[in-house]
Amino acid sequence: MPLRAFEIEPPIDKPGTAIPPTNWYSSFAAAGLRNPEVHGPANYWLKVEGSFTRALQKQCASSFHVEVQREGFATPTLEEARRLGIPFRQLAWIREVRLCGDGKPWVLARTVIPLACLKGEGRRLLNLGSKPLGAFLFSSRDWQRGPLETGLCTPSNHSSSVAERPALARRSLFSNKENALLVGEYLLPVLYRRR
Repeated sequence: MPLRAFEIEPPIDKPGTAIPPTNWYSSFAAAGLRNPEVHGPANYWLKVEGSFTRALQKQCASSFHVEVQREGFATPTLEEARRLGIPFRQLAWIREVRLCGDGKPWVLARTVIPLACLKGEGRRLLNLGSKPLGAFLFSSRDWQRGPLETGLCTPSNHSSSVAERPALARRSLFSNKENALLVGEYLLPVLYRRR
């Protein structure tokens, strides 16, 4: 199979598409000391157990869909490579999507899938298209989610308004007996400030 790669530069012309640089905390309380907003309306979303996609679908009045922004073989960030325990500069399958409820983006998601995960049944991860990743992970007993980390996103200099950029995020490793992949979910404020 030929390698496909995408441009590393994020698309800055469309609001709600760029994954921001993020500082990650293994302790929810530590993240809350840096940004008290984690204890506000976003708290529920930062701590959702089980399928995040299913929780989003339950909030929809009419529809839920996944928009693939970019996917292909690319180099993870140094921090992502360290978290996954893979060599820096090793290619991984990276998938960035927008999770949309009722026609509006609610969450940006970034999944880093090391090459070792793409063997056997894992090859299905290359062809998810507009299917949610959770449908694959939660339908298999082989994948187990590790502890959630809380992320505080770094403000960007892009022209989009604060309401269109994520400030808070969560991520976790999903592991099977041999390998792990990294799933990050970046909450757009419209999700937790809707009421």
